[in-house]
Amino acid sequence: MNLQLFLAFAVSFITALVITPFVIKLAIKIGAVDKPNERKVHQTLMPRLGGLAIFIGVAAGFFAAGLYEERVATISIGALLIVVLGIFDDLYELSAKTKFIGQILIAVLIVSSGLTIDFITIPFINEKIQLGLLAYPFTVFWIVGITNAVNLIDGLDGLAAGISSIGIASIAILAALSGKVLILTLALIVLGSTLGFLRYNFHPAKIFMGDTGALFLGYVIAVLSLLGLYKSVTLFSIIIPVIILGVPVFDTLFAIIRRIINKKPISAPDKSHLHHRILALGLSHRNTVLVIYGFGILFSVAAILLSSATLWASLAIMVLLLAVLHMIAELVGAVGERYKTFSKIYRKLSGRS
Repeated sequence: MNLQLFLAFAVSFITALVITPFVIKLAIKIGAVDKPNERKVHQTLMPRLGGLAIFIGVAAGFFAAGLYEERVATISIGALLIVVLGIFDDLYELSAKTKFIGQILIAVLIVSSGLTIDFITIPFINEKIQLGLLAYPFTVFWIVGITNAVNLIDGLDGLAAGISSIGIASIAILAALSGKVLILTLALIVLGSTLGFLRYNFHPAKIFMGDTGALFLGYVIAVLSLLGLYKSVTLFSIIIPVIILGVPVFDTLFAIIRRIINKKPISAPDKSHLHHRILALGLSHRNTVLVIYGFGILFSVAAILLSSATLWASLAIMVLLLAVLHMIAELVGAVGERYKTFSKIYRKLSGRS
């Protein structure tokens, strides 16, 4: 790591570390607090404007790295707008529809700058599928989908910030391996700020990141992955950012399967998400978060291996990862107690009833 990269990381980390206590006081003063209810783990009012501290730390690192000289004006404006959207939600609890429309408009802004995925290369036959006009809605869907992913795992102290840090660190490693300096610099800046904030967000938390933080970190991961995939991608490389965000993505997938099996609306809330199920096994709040960090590291290692693997090795990694995911889902009961495919197969093979 050269001196400028280290300086950018250090500035963003220290800024977030210093500014977060002031954001805590501001959130309480203006009423940006999270109230406990039957679905939430915390029992007291908690300030939830932590994403503002992360954003300020990133802004400081951005200027320290001299990135204002780069052609990233549209991306920067998009970041500012997503933070403003998050602040309004943390203050006034905007409807899902309003937030969704805001995210789409911000994604359209990014796409209008020319940052799109134009074609996908299919393995084995090495054919390129030109997306044409579909490149625009495809890229908008990509940005909105990943932007929301972090929000899905924000259920325990330090969980979303930690999983985001693991994902952003993975992007930094991939950028370093491929020599993409801009992506590496941006990733290190965001990583530094998020780690500085995590000092106050890890259990027992003094502040939540709120939608300001969840939307901002999701947006950053979406844009960084898009910069890495710019214009042309293979069918497997486009999966890498999804694997990096494997914890929230697959937690949501199992939630959808669970609700379909139980004949409940897909949007119906429940307390069977990954962190709820691990807590139900008897682990402490802190240990539950650490276990899920372990899952996040597993996904990130798989993504890094996948980035340089051969075609057949990529297929093997993905099959193995899916098998591990299924076993984890069964062990914690993420789908339901009645659905134990691997357990049934094991009992049959071992001769146990």
